Amino acid sequence: MSVSEQQVQAALKELVDPNTQKDFISTKSAKNIKVDGGKVTLDVVLPYPAKMVMNEIKALIEDQIKTVAGVESATANISWKIVAHSVQRGVKLIPGVKNIIAVASGKGGVGKSTTAVNLALALAAEGASVGMLDADIYGPSQPTMLGIVGRPVSDDGQSLEPMIGHGIQAMSIGFLIDVDTPMVWRGPMVTQALEQLLNQTKWKDLDYLVVDLPPGTGDIQLTLAQRVPVTGAVIVTTPQDIALIDARKGLKMFEKVGVPILGVVENMSLHICSKCGNEEPIFGTGGGQKMCNDYGVEFLGGLPLDMRIREETDAGKPTVVAEPESRIAEIYRAIARRVAVKVGDLAVDHSAKFPSIVIQNT
Repeated sequence: MSVSEQQVQAALKELVDPNTQKDFISTKSAKNIKVDGGKVTLDVVLPYPAKMVMNEIKALIEDQIKTVAGVESATANISWKIVAHSVQRGVKLIPGVKNIIAVASGKGGVGKSTTAVNLALALAAEGASVGMLDADIYGPSQPTMLGIVGRPVSDDGQSLEPMIGHGIQAMSIGFLIDVDTPMVWRGPMVTQALEQLLNQTKWKDLDYLVVDLPPGTGDIQLTLAQRVPVTGAVIVTTPQDIALIDARKGLKMFEKVGVPILGVVENMSLHICSKCGNEEPIFGTGGGQKMCNDYGVEFLGGLPLDMRIREETDAGKPTVVAEPESRIAEIYRAIARRVAVKVGDLAVDHSAKFPSIVIQNT
């Protein structure tokens, strides 16, 4: 009995990708389906990085194809391709950067920087090329969290080479000043510094640039929302009512300026006692989920209040790289995959395909 390409496509149409919740045919991920007698080969190009789950997806697809009558063997070659997605109208993309993900919170102290660095490292662990921009000019914490010391160099006297920490490119005002030096600057100087750090860093072929924003909805957030090509924003909160009030403000600010909300991360969801194992919701329960329900955005995941997250980040080796096999690292990677899938669902930016037209008097 001969097998047809249509039968293979029909089988794949029935199979849902656990990460995108869509089938591989409608997302145009399945390509180059070849049928040779009872042997089937195909390429599967995912719109999100999937290094950690590649073998699972491969097995899933091959097992599904083998359910087709007459198929003896199936080989799926899994890869991924990350493209640039649309940003706010009238804002140009930054050279060397495909997508910018802003990580924001309305309130300080909710673990936003810790979430940002683990998100960046988790995207890198999934096989993406990732950068981290520390946009917190008054309180830069990424140099410490990434364990980077030293000053960035400039090869051309115009732009800075990014620093490297745990395989990701990074830039922060913290690399340019002494640790104890306070930034006694007014708003315009801060926004100018942010634009310079962003535009005068030689980012090298990044799939994602994660921007760790300072808390609040002030000058820096507005500059980012109006002048920086942001693909989407992740809001970080705790379940506590007082944090949620401010997180909602941050969410509304991005909505007003047309930046898509990729979802909400709830930090300190639950405390598990290291001595007795008793679980206690110190900051309340369900706040992040309720906020998502109210605004129709995705709940990306919840993280426990765990001493190791703090200890590892303070030591310059965040959980995703310090304990890659741990449950916490797994949660961060699941959040990173969801963020990448949400970015992949957004409209593709086609500006790079069109030549720029320059009119000049001759």
